[in-house]
Amino acid sequence: MAAVSAKTPTTSLPLDPQNPQFSKLNSSKSLNFSHIFQKSHLFSVKKTHQNPLLSSSSSTSTPTTDPNSHLIQLCSNNQLEQAIVFLKSIKELHGTIGEETFVALARLCEFKRATNEGCEVFSCILNCMTQLSLRLGNALLSMFVRLGNLGDAWYVFGKMEERDVFSWNVLIGGYAKNGYFDEALDLYQRMLWAGIRPDVYTFPCVLRTCGGLPDWRMGREIHAHVIRFSYESEIDVVNALITMYVKCGDVGNARVLFDGMSKRDRISWNAMISGHFENGEFLEGLMLFSSMREFGLFPDLMTMTSMISACEALEDASLGRALHGYVSRMDFYSDVSVHNSLIQLYSAIGNWEEAEKIFDRIQWKDVVSWTAMISGYESNGYPEKAIKTYKMMELEGVMPDEITIASVLSACTSLGLLEMGVKLQQLAERRGLIAYVIVSNTLIDLYSKCNCIDKALEIFHRIPDKNVISWTSIILGLRINNRSLEALIFFREMTRHQDPNSVTLASVLSACSRISALMCGKEIHAYVLRNGMEFHGFLPNALLDFYVRCGRMTPALNLFNMQKEDVTAWNILLTGYAQRGQGALAMELFDGMITSRVKPDEITFISLLRACSRSGLVAEGLDYLNSMESKYFIVPNLKHYACVVDLLGRAGLVDDAYDFIVSLPVKPDSAIWGALLNACRIHRQVELGDLAAKHILETDERGVGYYVLLCNFYSDNGRWDEVVRLRKIMIEKGLTIDPGCSWIEVKGNVHAFLSGDNLHPQSKEINAVLEGFYEKMKAAHRSESERYRVNEVEDSKAEIFCGHSERLAIAFGLINTAPGTPIWVTKNLYMCKSCHDTIKFISEVVRREISIRDTEHFHNFKDGRCTCGDENYLRET
Repeated sequence: MAAVSAKTPTTSLPLDPQNPQFSKLNSSKSLNFSHIFQKSHLFSVKKTHQNPLLSSSSSTSTPTTDPNSHLIQLCSNNQLEQAIVFLKSIKELHGTIGEETFVALARLCEFKRATNEGCEVFSCILNCMTQLSLRLGNALLSMFVRLGNLGDAWYVFGKMEERDVFSWNVLIGGYAKNGYFDEALDLYQRMLWAGIRPDVYTFPCVLRTCGGLPDWRMGREIHAHVIRFSYESEIDVVNALITMYVKCGDVGNARVLFDGMSKRDRISWNAMISGHFENGEFLEGLMLFSSMREFGLFPDLMTMTSMISACEALEDASLGRALHGYVSRMDFYSDVSVHNSLIQLYSAIGNWEEAEKIFDRIQWKDVVSWTAMISGYESNGYPEKAIKTYKMMELEGVMPDEITIASVLSACTSLGLLEMGVKLQQLAERRGLIAYVIVSNTLIDLYSKCNCIDKALEIFHRIPDKNVISWTSIILGLRINNRSLEALIFFREMTRHQDPNSVTLASVLSACSRISALMCGKEIHAYVLRNGMEFHGFLPNALLDFYVRCGRMTPALNLFNMQKEDVTAWNILLTGYAQRGQGALAMELFDGMITSRVKPDEITFISLLRACSRSGLVAEGLDYLNSMESKYFIVPNLKHYACVVDLLGRAGLVDDAYDFIVSLPVKPDSAIWGALLNACRIHRQVELGDLAAKHILETDERGVGYYVLLCNFYSDNGRWDEVVRLRKIMIEKGLTIDPGCSWIEVKGNVHAFLSGDNLHPQSKEINAVLEGFYEKMKAAHRSESERYRVNEVEDSKAEIFCGHSERLAIAFGLINTAPGTPIWVTKNLYMCKSCHDTIKFISEVVRREISIRDTEHFHNFKDGRCTCGDENYLRET
């Protein structure tokens, strides 16, 4: 809506507020109304030096007539450059150039968006005048606001002898358009205090400002002012009221206003239709669109893009195609914004081929077109196509915006293209796009998933206004980089600033389960219940997974009973039984799943086969494999085959496992050969193990876990030269093994213990407790003392691949908990045989239940026995 008044019919000024999500990212709220008359704070124009008159055409030669007439004539001919040259050539400006001339120059600078020339004109005006008249001041206000120079606009406002409603409208609109919504509303209040009556152009701007914040209470107050000043029948004002209410989420009041309008224009319909869509009331919006057609009003470009966006949100393919057919008969079908909306629609419903056709038909593609196609590819799982399209965009010379950068960074994350991601960050920094939080958030995700968590933390700390996605991204990044304790610290810090959403809570629950932070997880569960979020998204499954991983099956089963229709819940519980080697319970649960008519998926059978493998149920596991395709129409993949190899290998059927691999219809991957190698390690099949090792090194050169498995295999067979060779390869490739770390929660606090940690305040007590156990072990097994000495070859190897950190955590737990209290420890590495035997002995001596969850198993020690049945340890010396 143009900001004009009856008194001063100058150039119109668009005052639509920007999108509030992005409007303030490149602006600072340091502007202060108290400095209105302090030129030194706000005046940014540099006074120009007088230059000799440059040679020019006859149109710019010094006229013999009045210079004002000559300047006005140049302005009429749009010859701004010549006018500025001539203006600068006049040696004595004071009293020579009139007000109307400066008004004409200001309007031409505004029309041409000429920032530098506008500053030149303003500099000349300041040399001639100490006060600004209403007419000249309004012209300068309009110019500076249009040029985005709010500092000088504010200075001009302060220099004006008098101000009318136009003056206030322009400045309020300028602040609103540049994202200074609070300041714009403050100016409106000052306008009322100054006794200026708002006009029909004031309210649309102020109301859009309320919607931009959004500020429903202030919007209601402005609504009262509309009624007080008798503008409630003005169609433009009512349209602005409707827009304000829908932006503030009050669709009801917006609809009351709409239904009460005696006369509606197309803007009225568009505002109400889009308002329904923006607030999730899609059916009401579609019905209103039908009513619009019944009233004989044809939709325009805005209507149809809104309708197409609604179909995108609904993911309604049939309605989308119908709208596509309808809009193709419209005169504005060739408009690029329609094609952009259709690309987004077809991408949202997964029909990227149709999106490609529309994209190819666009003759003049803008940045939105390219971005829509790039994000469409990325969201549909085609990151390679997204990268290729971005490179084509670069060749076309189209500069990316913040959404483009974020979409390409997401594609880089999917493909692990760290180097390209770094280049995109550099581009974003050069173009100022790094200030957009969406770009920073995507960079955090990229660096986190490329194992550059310190770089992600650097980006995070540079974000001035972190949103919930920023916090969630860094928390999840810390979790996937095995820094779960830090993730919990960041979560505590986040809660001081803003409320977490369901994704945040699920990420924190994952971190809690990783280090068995039971009390923290329970606090989150309580928060979920207090805020009515127990059925939000995947939070129920995140809670179920947390309790299963922490070994608390009773609360896990209680949660499971409330979500039995979800296949994911069944899979989580099956995985829990598989970790504990409880194959019989897993089979019983699967039967219950089928009885409940829940359709199993691929993950179901992975968990089921793992449970059979850990329990030695070979025949049952093979039956499940055979029934996958024939009974449940699920084609086995490489993960299922790896589970079967593990099933056969653990049972001692190593040759059968190899024959199974040879007969596979697909090429085996490193996981399948790794399962065979582990079986060869357990059962001392050296020759076959060498073959598996060869295939592993051919298929996966950077998998740290496989190098650890190979080192274990060779060391178990006394081939230390091969261990040295592998360690050398790992060093050359920059592969590192995480140091052994174990976590224990005592009295609600999580304590972490690294291998060889002597920095803990209770280190002396912990070491003394452990030494006491070692002495007792030697005394109890004098004939086999070599098996329990902590400095033998086995333990030298284990120091690298185990670290013995769980011993420190257990000793700490024994010192700081009451006798008889169960001890729960989680560690990040595989537990070696030495630690396994030591903890069995400790559980027998202290008569406590000790639970250890390592990367492979859930060990529950009691009275000198482990629930794993010493699996993987029986054949180790």
